[in-house]
Amino acid sequence: MPPQVVLASASPRRQELLKKVVKDFIVDPADLDEDSLTLEDPFKTAESLALAKAESVAQKRKSGDWFLGSDTVVALPLAAGGFQQFSKPVDTADALSILTELSGKTHFVITGIAILTPHSTVCTHAIAEVEFNSVTTDQITEYIQSGEPMDKAGAYGAQGLGAFLVKEIRGDLETVVGLPTDLVRTILQELDYPFESK
Repeated sequence: MPPQVVLASASPRRQELLKKVVKDFIVDPADLDEDSLTLEDPFKTAESLALAKAESVAQKRKSGDWFLGSDTVVALPLAAGGFQQFSKPVDTADALSILTELSGKTHFVITGIAILTPHSTVCTHAIAEVEFNSVTTDQITEYIQSGEPMDKAGAYGAQGLGAFLVKEIRGDLETVVGLPTDLVRTILQELDYPFESK
């Protein structure tokens, strides 16, 4: 029997995407204070949070499992250098603030991936560049009322109702959604995960 893959995420989007790579897996969400683990570098934030999620769940389960942690960070480059990072909005006012800030600008979406096995740890990330249309406060407010932005990094779902915000995505849409499956499959192959033949 192949080792049990445990996804350390409650995200229904990540669960749906992981089905493209691994037929059977367990969902065991990590419970972390993500704000306390945010670093100045958004690329390191994505990786460190992904790793922290995987490690958190690994500590409470049997050691033979393989643990997959993932975290998505939305990062807006600042004129003065560095980045402004956006996680999930805390409330509707925060969602409005985030989407107003991103309107008409280009930002990075960084999804960190960490895979822990009994013998190794791999931590990396994928990047997509997302250019937003210029949108009005009324359009943003109407979108927020749908409820979609509230559980998403950067307060939008590019694959859902939030598609109207997006002018162009340079990179993989799955990175924006929250789990780049090609990257996950490549890491599992490199770690000799015994994929079941279709």
